[in-house]
Amino acid sequence: MTVEEIVFDMNQILDILPHRYPFLLVDRVTHLDLENNNISGYKNVTINEPFFVGHFPQVPIMPGVLILEAMAQVGGILIHQKGYDKKLALLLTVNGAKFRKPVVPGDKLELSAQLEHIGSKGGRAKTKAMVDGKVVSQAEIGFALIDKPVTS
Repeated sequence: MTVEEIVFDMNQILDILPHRYPFLLVDRVTHLDLENNNISGYKNVTINEPFFVGHFPQVPIMPGVLILEAMAQVGGILIHQKGYDKKLALLLTVNGAKFRKPVVPGDKLELSAQLEHIGSKGGRAKTKAMVDGKVVSQAEIGFALIDKPVTS
């Protein structure tokens, strides 16, 4: 079976990603296909997000850079599951980024990443964010792989 309909909950995501609140932007992983190099997950966007206090407070809109970060994080989970668990994936490039619709409190931000290339030094993924089945953002994200720091 190549496609695993698995769910990584928040605790499992915390074990995979180094990010912590308020910068952890993936709530759940809902799909992982290691053979075809793709992953899907989501972030529930709530009015309690700290960025809404200062980012258009009269008309709260999720910052585009945080949407990009959420797409990169779901890609980071895929990279980890592809066997790069001793590495950190660092954002290297963002190409062709498009923002098609605002993301607002109450939205479920559906995230997906498709690895196009991965090697020992890095790679790239096509990423997408959707709300209610409509694309709100997309980008090709390049990443560098570095050794995880040793912690005692």
